[in-house]
Amino acid sequence: MSKAIWKSKNEPDISLVENLKTKLNAPDIIARMLVQRGIDSIEKVNSFFNPRVEDLYDPFLMKDMDKAIERIQLAQDNKEGVLIFGDYDVDGTTSVALVYSFFKDKFTKIDFYIPDRYNEGYGISNQGIDYAKSAGITLIIALDCGIRSIDKIEYAKSLGIDFIICDHHLPGDSIPNAVAVLDPKRNDCDSPFKELAGCGIGLKLAQAYAQVCGLDERSYLQYLDYATLSIASDIVPIEDENRVIAYYGLKIINQQPRIGLKQLIKIAVNKEHLSIGDLVFYIGPRINAAGRIKDAKTAVKMLIAEDEAKANSFVSELQTQNEERRVVDQQITKDLKEIVEKNPILLNRKTLIFYQEDWHKGVVGIAASRAIELYYRPTIILTKGSDNTLVGSARSVRGFDVHAALEKCSEHLIQFGGHMYAAGMTLKSEKLDDFREAFEAAGADLLTKELLTPKVYYDAELDINDVNYRFYSIINKMAPFGPSNMTPVFYANGLKDDGTGKIIGKTAEHLKLNLKRPSGPIPALAFGMADQFSAIKKADSFEACFQINENIFRGNRTLQLMLKDIRITNDV
Repeated sequence: MSKAIWKSKNEPDISLVENLKTKLNAPDIIARMLVQRGIDSIEKVNSFFNPRVEDLYDPFLMKDMDKAIERIQLAQDNKEGVLIFGDYDVDGTTSVALVYSFFKDKFTKIDFYIPDRYNEGYGISNQGIDYAKSAGITLIIALDCGIRSIDKIEYAKSLGIDFIICDHHLPGDSIPNAVAVLDPKRNDCDSPFKELAGCGIGLKLAQAYAQVCGLDERSYLQYLDYATLSIASDIVPIEDENRVIAYYGLKIINQQPRIGLKQLIKIAVNKEHLSIGDLVFYIGPRINAAGRIKDAKTAVKMLIAEDEAKANSFVSELQTQNEERRVVDQQITKDLKEIVEKNPILLNRKTLIFYQEDWHKGVVGIAASRAIELYYRPTIILTKGSDNTLVGSARSVRGFDVHAALEKCSEHLIQFGGHMYAAGMTLKSEKLDDFREAFEAAGADLLTKELLTPKVYYDAELDINDVNYRFYSIINKMAPFGPSNMTPVFYANGLKDDGTGKIIGKTAEHLKLNLKRPSGPIPALAFGMADQFSAIKKADSFEACFQINENIFRGNRTLQLMLKDIRITNDV
């Protein structure tokens, strides 16, 4: 039986629903879902279903953008060497790919740099600055990092190197003394949209430069695919500017993918039309694998490749590294289960912190996500760093701000940074016990029983007899889906398998059902729910929360239900 709480999303204003239904001549359920998402007028409907690049905000609304462009133009005039510096994850590597590609023919000397996860750690590093100095670089454009690198910026200044910081993480109490600090989360930034990914900040920099220099908007819009990859992988809200970027970026990815991405898509998913979800689950992990396992520069080289043979070589490297990442991921997950089995008292805690010195540093973030799936508690996975330090990643449950919790534990940390639901940190090994208790204390008051119970939110109740291609096509027009515009989830009861259902999968973990309805059965898949098969066969009926998608097999297209959770209603 399901342990999750099922909740209907907020009941929309009925008068707004009726008004929208009438004006759109749309089914009631569609009008309800739109109003639930804040799309409650014809004007908003038109903007939602027809995003326009003209809706991208003026980049000069962002604090320090004028200073950034002035410094870039000065570097051009003086023929300075420029270094594009970025983080080693998808957001960082796509940011570097975008800004490097945009500016590569605008400087006489330009290079890019991705820090080594293991030798340098997250963000701006002294090693990277030293590299810039040795290469005669006098301007560094940092992407997806830098907002808390106050000491690193000062070190660079002492060597005669200026910084332009393009970041989207939360600032600390002070802003680094860089030439320009572009971060919409600055308290003094008037940029209307605060939730751009790091690559989105790089896009705004390119947009600003194009405006000042009178370049065609296509000069930067051609890189919306990079920004879309970052939006998907960094799990930022797909609304406002991000919706515009993702809408058009997906068009590029699906219609005119770059050489490297085209080959990566073929190997990873081989679908004719990719969604944001496909980028999250198939493309992002392979790009991330480079920085997790070996060298993130491979990911950048794949993204910017213009030669097919070289692109294929980089893609092959990423695929190999991703397979290695999978093996490591599975081993850490196995270790976590064994730790909890030996120490079940751990589950009496509201937060979990695991440490093992031989865990792979590049995979601890994924392992923390796995732990959330298993135990549904804010979780930190730590491994051995350098110089008597521990490094790790945190992941959180819905409604709990893990970054704010780390703020309360900051006296035990060397450094930390991140977002509400994901963060990274470094601490001295002798501080582990103190940190574990401080983190538990930070969560003790906020983490109620309800907050520590998984939830399935559904948009509306739906009769499965109403699932057809007309309904599916309307839903599809609401894409791209992601945070703030999630793929619709529906609730249905009275469901019954037609007797042909079976357990499937290499490890016999999944269910494939065929649900009865007058017009003919509709297939349904339930991943990880094989243990409910016997109960389903015996029951009068069951209820489920589900999404609708299309299965394409050997050219045949059929709709199917993707069951997110199941409850047995009437046992025989």
